[in-house]
Amino acid sequence: MGALPVYRWRLAPDGLATRRQLRAMDLRPGGQDVAAELQRPRRRRGPLVAYLYRVDRAKPVRPMTPARWAALAKANAARRICPACRRDAGYVIPPSLGTCVSCVYPEEQRAA
Repeated sequence: MGALPVYRWRLAPDGLATRRQLRAMDLRPGGQDVAAELQRPRRRRGPLVAYLYRVDRAKPVRPMTPARWAALAKANAARRICPACRRDAGYVIPPSLGTCVSCVYPEEQRAA
């Protein structure tokens, strides 16, 4: 297996794109192998690496079906329900807290 071509930041040739760039064009890699690597140097750590895919081999993004929309809505609704009080918080509960703000700081809610 040969090594991947490595390009410096902003110097990749046309016809190659990252996953995010493909998604902006409504494309996906579609099972193709990584074509090249893009590296952005940093001072004190290793370089940031992004993988590049060929645009001509990319496939269109699969459309969202009604079942997939429903599953996404259900998953987002589950992120709003507090595990402690089982109420809809009205916002996505931060993972750092783990519960809604009124459960984490009950004394502040009584004062208000």
